[in-house]
Amino acid sequence: MAQEKTAAPAPRAAATDGPAAGPPRERAGAGATRRVLAGRIAGAVAGGLLLFLSFPPLGLWFLAPLGLALTVLSVYGSRPRRALWLGLLTGLAFLLPALHWVSPIGVDAWLGLVALESLFYAAWAAGTALAVRLPLWPLWSAALWVAMEWARGQFPFGGFPWARVAFSQGESVFTPYAALGGAPLVTFAVALCGGLIALLALRLAAAPRWDRAIALPLAGALAVPAAAFAVPRFGDEGRTVTIGVIQGNVPGRGMNPLGNEPAVVLRNHTRMLHEMAQAVREGRTPRPDLVVLPENSTDIDPYRSDFARGEIDAAVKDIGVPVLVGAVVGIGENNRATRSLVWDPVTGPGAYYDKQQLVPFGEYTPLKELVLALFERAGLVGKQSVSGTRDGDLKVGPVTVGAINCYEVAFDGIVGDTARTGASPLVVQTNNATYALTNLPAQQLAMSQLRAVEHNRAVVTSAITGISAYVTPDGTIAWRTGELVPAANVLRVPVRTAETVATRVGALPEWALILVSVGALAVAWRRGPRNLVHSANQEGDRQVGDE
Repeated sequence: MAQEKTAAPAPRAAATDGPAAGPPRERAGAGATRRVLAGRIAGAVAGGLLLFLSFPPLGLWFLAPLGLALTVLSVYGSRPRRALWLGLLTGLAFLLPALHWVSPIGVDAWLGLVALESLFYAAWAAGTALAVRLPLWPLWSAALWVAMEWARGQFPFGGFPWARVAFSQGESVFTPYAALGGAPLVTFAVALCGGLIALLALRLAAAPRWDRAIALPLAGALAVPAAAFAVPRFGDEGRTVTIGVIQGNVPGRGMNPLGNEPAVVLRNHTRMLHEMAQAVREGRTPRPDLVVLPENSTDIDPYRSDFARGEIDAAVKDIGVPVLVGAVVGIGENNRATRSLVWDPVTGPGAYYDKQQLVPFGEYTPLKELVLALFERAGLVGKQSVSGTRDGDLKVGPVTVGAINCYEVAFDGIVGDTARTGASPLVVQTNNATYALTNLPAQQLAMSQLRAVEHNRAVVTSAITGISAYVTPDGTIAWRTGELVPAANVLRVPVRTAETVATRVGALPEWALILVSVGALAVAWRRGPRNLVHSANQEGDRQVGDE
């Protein structure tokens, strides 16, 4: 951007101005300041709303760079203290609708989570207000966004990486970047594109004529998504496996999805296993090599109940192939585990994977004594879950599948570690019954799309109430169910073993971007404010003291 040197503004109320000069000038300056601040607020809120619209179920992925451009513009030229509040507004405008699926637990839980997570966006905005003082600032602001999403995925209580920008790009022009650097690189590409659009807008506002200053950010904003087409793609390896998927549905809704009558959920799934077996015998359905049931497909612990064990065993013997059962099982007297359990038609229950990434306040209670004293509803967690200690590679029939349990699909490390075992395909067992018909199931399915591309693996999702689906290794949804309906299918799924760059390097791209962002902040802090080219409105905003 061409820079101009301007004289310092004259004192606001010099004695020589005369009695009539001061008040109109002050009023004009105050009016300009209010307009600038209103524009910043509007940009922050609009940016958050565009980010929300880019996510499923609407899935207008192309709005994500525009939303990020507006968020950058809202803090450009602002001091970090004011940028904090603008970033908070962006976070609230984005997360209030994006995380509305939490509201079935309680409006207070929804609002509390949104308020907490919005603080991370406030921190990003303050950092970006510093980073735009540097040359090439679209790079640094994009790296800061990656660092912010990393922090959200770590703190507090193990983090909450839901609604990362990458998860709005389940099937978009940016998706191929997942094969190089996983979800963090996809987020970085979208944020960089947004930053370049913001830079283009600033230069057009300063000098709306075609020159090099305009051409460079425009070319960059187009080149970032275009370069994704150059990412190498993997071919078919000629091996497939036939997988049966069952979605048995549940009798209840909301906070009591499994209903009050025991064994209903168990019978829903065993009945459909028998029906699938009958269809195979009659030639209406191909014979599967294995069958996947969802998380909580039995509402009774089959290790402790002879009835549950008998029901499952009879259904598995009927279908005649190994079945991956989702169960919550007792661990000692006071604990439990969310388990993916391989049930063989001959030998019965065998190898298993216990969920590693547990849902705070859903499967266990952080700060248990304090939280239970303050919130009676926290007692609904019941027995505290304990996390597993091994990756999800499980031999089921002719293949070793990669078991991912529900919430875990949002966590890069869990999915990546399982993919690095060589397991293929990935299988996501999930229970979204409490959040049926909200925006959660669609958001979670988009995560499976990104994971498929990230690790060159087919992803099969079995959900207790939907959305069950099959995602091809290129991220395409080849089959999906509706919600709150019983559904089943037998699918021929490719078995891929080739590893992507993202699978091999793991978190290295993310850490590199985090280090870049920290370095940029350090340099910007040492340099202090620089003389940016401001419009008259921006100059008025600065005179007031952007704090």
